[in-house]
Amino acid sequence: MKAAPRLEPVSDFVRDDIFEEMRISPTGQYVAVSVNITDKDARTKRVLLVKDRATGKSMGHFNLAGNTEVEDFWWVNDHRLLISAGEKSGLLEKPRPTGELYGMDADGSNQGILIGYRAVTQESGSHITVGKRTQAGAATMVAHIPGDSDHVIVAVWPYGSGASGYEKAARMDVRTGQTVVVATAPVRNADFTTDLQGNVRFATGADNNNKLRTYYRDDANASWVLLNDAAVSKLNLTPLGFGADGRTAYLTREDAGNGPDTLVAYDTTSHTMKDVRRDATADPEPVYGAHRELIGVRYVDAKPRFVFFNEQGDIEQSFRALEGSFADQAVAPAGFTTDGKQMLVFVYSDRSPGDYYLFDLGSKKAVHLASHRDWIDPDRMGPQRAVTLTARDGVVLHGFLTVPAGSTGKNLPLVVNPHGGPFFVADRWGFNGEVQLLASRGYAVLQLNYRGSSGFGRQFAHSGYLQWGRAMQDDLTDATKWAIAQGIADPKRICIYGASYGGYAALEGVAKEPNLYRCAAGYVGVYDLQTMYHAGDVQERKSGENYLKETLGEDGLEAISPTHLASRIVAPVLLAAGKQDERAPPIHTEMMRDALQKAGKPVQATIYAGEGHGFYLEADREAFYNSLLAFLDRNIGTGAR
Repeated sequence: MKAAPRLEPVSDFVRDDIFEEMRISPTGQYVAVSVNITDKDARTKRVLLVKDRATGKSMGHFNLAGNTEVEDFWWVNDHRLLISAGEKSGLLEKPRPTGELYGMDADGSNQGILIGYRAVTQESGSHITVGKRTQAGAATMVAHIPGDSDHVIVAVWPYGSGASGYEKAARMDVRTGQTVVVATAPVRNADFTTDLQGNVRFATGADNNNKLRTYYRDDANASWVLLNDAAVSKLNLTPLGFGADGRTAYLTREDAGNGPDTLVAYDTTSHTMKDVRRDATADPEPVYGAHRELIGVRYVDAKPRFVFFNEQGDIEQSFRALEGSFADQAVAPAGFTTDGKQMLVFVYSDRSPGDYYLFDLGSKKAVHLASHRDWIDPDRMGPQRAVTLTARDGVVLHGFLTVPAGSTGKNLPLVVNPHGGPFFVADRWGFNGEVQLLASRGYAVLQLNYRGSSGFGRQFAHSGYLQWGRAMQDDLTDATKWAIAQGIADPKRICIYGASYGGYAALEGVAKEPNLYRCAAGYVGVYDLQTMYHAGDVQERKSGENYLKETLGEDGLEAISPTHLASRIVAPVLLAAGKQDERAPPIHTEMMRDALQKAGKPVQATIYAGEGHGFYLEADREAFYNSLLAFLDRNIGTGAR
């Protein structure tokens, strides 16, 4: 009798990685790593660990008290790091930055808060001191200053004004936190862009109307000049950085028609702008060299594609050689030593969570440093491929299909998995633990970048505005029918499942297409669209309310709210939410559950205490995914046969 294939446990796919990010020090002597540890409440939090690269010896560590953790970090000179703090708020991606910046030497000494709301009020951890010269307020890292190892450029604003204030760019001492203002933004909610010498040259931001304005100045003594006002041009112009010549600035310009953004070059001497390149499918994303100069762009509509300005450069040729060595994987530059002789690279694929290597540009040798989720066996994961299909109105849609390892890819039970957002978000090629968990249980997974998704141009993104339950939902329907027509999906075994907006799309899907899906599952979803205007953190600011009006609309929301369509739903429903969720408050799940129960429809709903918009406790994540897998099995898996 043939033994049943081994199944990796659910915990392998949902437990936290040992570490998150790695950065090489300017000399290459040290590596800094954000490491996940478990606190006394069984919650995972990020701390920072510094190791000597040659010996592997741990040098120093940084751990904030309570739920505050390392949100991001940067080497600011050969022996010192700048650290951004974040709070555990239950968001799916990263902790929310608190606006606090800390400093630490590589050996763990001289730890202290440099700027932030706790800078003048209290100590923040057992080893964290509050200096006499630190400042209250909030700050974010902007850029290094080449040749100045004692200062960096940060964006600062007084604590309490939040995003409503006019940010200032300041030169900050990396040991004392003292700041000297070097620029004041001419627009609210500004991001600053510096040149290769660390001078602030661009400011880009928006007022409560959410219309982006882009300003430029020649130097610190020059006045800001408005380059673009999206309220007038109807297009965004976004700075990426400066090229190697130090004179040419590169920006992305949205296309007025139906197409991706264009990469443009702005000559800061002649003040002229010209188009550089425009891809047929995807928006350009910046690729930086050893000194933060822009050396090219990448496109991520499928496996990432890189285009360099100078293919004959040492970095560029080394990168191409690495691509050849890792032919089935993607290679991403992740940092350089100051001398440009060593490059930290991240290598990953659809089946591999990824590895860090240090590549010597002289010897052409790569040394393996660490692996993400080293318990995952890539050979047992399902392959992911990019797919293209055409919606009912002729719009070309892109997405990804993952099938179980060893599968023929035909007549499979299918999970349609819309991403959250829905705007400024897109599914990408690469390892996804949730998708691989589903594939390991025999399900094909279809991820569609429906209209509204980012990365495919302004018109495509904006075509999702006011299309909740309408064209965006039709895209998912068309993709599901495409999978059936291609012979990929068994038409009798299809479920739709998603998180956040994806949860909305799942419930709207079974309401709008009751004969297409056998089941639906929503995780931390929103289901009553009118409720979004008075519950949750989006509507708390005027800009957030305006965003909802622009993208969701105010009229006819009952007709596209699953809570008002429960009578149409015939498929079983699974719901899960976090009690502390501020983005999609649990009232949405409770209203959806109550509406289904009142209509006599099958529903299973669980509110997880202490969780937010995405679950931090591994035990809760494992419990949720076990319930999801059991639900899928009953409806479209082996239990449904």
